Amino acid sequence: MNRLAHSVLTAVFLLSSCRSSHDEYLQLKPTKRVVGHAAYNRLIFAGDVMFSRDVRKQMKAADDDAMPFRKIAPLLAASDIAFVNLESPFSDQGRYFAGGLIFHAEPSTVAGLNLAHIAVASTANNHARDCGPHGVAFTVAWLRSHGIEPVGSGNSAAETHRGVVLVRNGVRFGFLGYTFDQKNGNWKDLDDRIAIADIDALRHDVPELKKHSDVVIVSMHHGIEYNSKPSAGQIAFAHAAIDSGATLVIGHHPHVIETQESYKDGEIFYSLGNFVFDQYQRTATQHGEVVEISFMGRQILATHVMPVLITKTGPEPEESVPAGPLDVSPELVPHSGQNLFGKSIVLARPETREQR
Repeated sequence: MNRLAHSVLTAVFLLSSCRSSHDEYLQLKPTKRVVGHAAYNRLIFAGDVMFSRDVRKQMKAADDDAMPFRKIAPLLAASDIAFVNLESPFSDQGRYFAGGLIFHAEPSTVAGLNLAHIAVASTANNHARDCGPHGVAFTVAWLRSHGIEPVGSGNSAAETHRGVVLVRNGVRFGFLGYTFDQKNGNWKDLDDRIAIADIDALRHDVPELKKHSDVVIVSMHHGIEYNSKPSAGQIAFAHAAIDSGATLVIGHHPHVIETQESYKDGEIFYSLGNFVFDQYQRTATQHGEVVEISFMGRQILATHVMPVLITKTGPEPEESVPAGPLDVSPELVPHSGQNLFGKSIVLARPETREQR
């Protein structure tokens, strides 16, 4: 493995936190950093996060609202953007449940997301309405007040479908989120503030967001629980996202790891499995993946997938993660390296100017 490949897989950067001002498109603009002719960014994606049931019990026992993230936070916080699927809405109203399928996160548990420097949280999932209409609005506002951008739900349908744009080192990363179901067996109507996984809507939203983004990333809550293979619906939706101009599709909901697919010019991770959860009854639900995507400008440079073990005190890496300095030299591009799957990564020379 050459110097660049080694550096990409072992680099650690500190993510500078920032808060958003809400324009028509949400632009978060930290200090620009350029490596060679194109900016380098590391994005990290993790799976399902739930702050209810036994997870809440463990936090209460430890008297620590950030406890589930203590072991894994340094890994996520070292990225330029960290993403999770938030499976439990926040609310300052209503009761908490020790069991069952109605999830309610105490507002104070946002501390764990902040500890890990989570920048984006998908809020489009089948539990989005577990705390009622007030919970939908409260979750959006609570996340934003703590420097985290929700995707997949908003204050209106129009806001939700516009998506969110985060700027990192001059590169604009656009995010959209969708769910196959928002009722969770409890509602007869639809709340249009939560984006449904409708392919026609997707085909409209992605090109519109791409006008304001260099990279479009689609979060997809879809599939069959505990199934290790993607469903026909997942595949159709993910392919439509890439066909419409997305670069990445990040999937969740099955609670187990599903396959990865390289499709045309995009990458699809159908399900990253659990991350912070309490499904200890199955072996497969006690394992998840953390995916690191390294970008040089708008191009994917490398992919690194890390297995994680889901424990009662939070996720932890199932393998050691070496740390080292990043030393990317423009003379080394085009780059030929290998990710942990052993698949070759060969990329053309990045553009020397930012593409709009």
